[in-house]
Amino acid sequence: MVLAAHPDDETLGAGGLIAAMAARGAAVDVIVATAGEASHPGSPTHTRRELAGIRRTELAAAVAQLAPDATVHLLNLPDGGLAASRSGLDAALAAIVGPAVENTVLAAPWRTDGHTDHDTAGLAAAGLARTLGIPLLEYPIWLWHWGTPADIPAGLAVLPLDPAAAAAKARAMATHVSQVEPLSDAPGDEALLSQTVLAHFERGFESFAVTRPRPPREVFEDLYRRSPDPWEFESSFYEHRKRALSMAMLPRPHFASVFEPGCSIGVLTADLAARADAVTATDISRRALDLARIRLAGTPQVTLARGAVPQDWPEGRFDLVVISEIGYFLQHSELSELAARTETSLTEDGVVLLCHWRHRNEGWELTGDEVHGAFRARPGLRVFAEHREEDFRIDVLVRTAVEAPPDARADPR
Repeated sequence: MVLAAHPDDETLGAGGLIAAMAARGAAVDVIVATAGEASHPGSPTHTRRELAGIRRTELAAAVAQLAPDATVHLLNLPDGGLAASRSGLDAALAAIVGPAVENTVLAAPWRTDGHTDHDTAGLAAAGLARTLGIPLLEYPIWLWHWGTPADIPAGLAVLPLDPAAAAAKARAMATHVSQVEPLSDAPGDEALLSQTVLAHFERGFESFAVTRPRPPREVFEDLYRRSPDPWEFESSFYEHRKRALSMAMLPRPHFASVFEPGCSIGVLTADLAARADAVTATDISRRALDLARIRLAGTPQVTLARGAVPQDWPEGRFDLVVISEIGYFLQHSELSELAARTETSLTEDGVVLLCHWRHRNEGWELTGDEVHGAFRARPGLRVFAEHREEDFRIDVLVRTAVEAPPDARADPR
């Protein structure tokens, strides 16, 4: 699977890889996010629509030179605006790649290449590769123009190209005529890829930053093998205080049906069970659930199950859904789906409790603030209460007007 931001990226950065793998009999899918319609913004002779048509044709011709049996997927997302279309890119990429299978490899632009579309495509690929636990090969494009030896990513691997792969790549590069030759003699129609630029990609090798991620299930299982309480839910004052604030902000003393994904070892689950008729709690770690079952042995109203959200969403409706410290482990598209599923699974007077750390988690794209922003943007939810401080934030959202019980209302004086 080769992801490109624009037509020609697939050839420049990974054309030799595509040709070599096709020659070995591998199935090849080329996924191109945009039609490259913004390549000549000042062209006096070609509209964006005309450029998009030209570049689609060139893409098909280039891939035919590299791998005649390859499948090409053109997503037609906006050229130059891929970052604003990140959720659509995530969803399309996940649908095409599908569930992880043995011997699937994903190649994509290097996520810090210095072009916003390249960086966005690389981040999307990195998130999906991490989720599926498949190898990721990141190919630089613009790095070769602005970078110094100090900027070369660690672990850069070199793929030597045999004569057949190198020749196929050269033919494919030549098919991107709109990029390697002027559109016309008029100003604004100049060739974008000069011979100096092309020289970087005419070398007898290609370079990739290689990442071999592990599925989140394995990562979290290892955490619980090393410690029965890796986040110190039981011993940390920070966790005790955050949990107490979360429970105190709930607008009702009791709930009929609660869903808590990412329940970990069940510390917050126990607090929820004391205020609910039924609690459904899930986690992707089998070890965490085993520890939670021990803790919650005397609470028959709690049902524990293994699963990940948003994929393994339980049936039924809930008057409280708790999303605590799990949102930033998702991709953008998964976060959007999580917020939508949460909203649609609520009862008419349902409540959403959100609680997340506000600093960046190393290795994960999303922050707690971004998670809360996605929920607050849902049209059917409104903010009932909020708490923010330097390290974490709590939001309570509701579908309909939810009033605090009389004894908890503020003194009108």
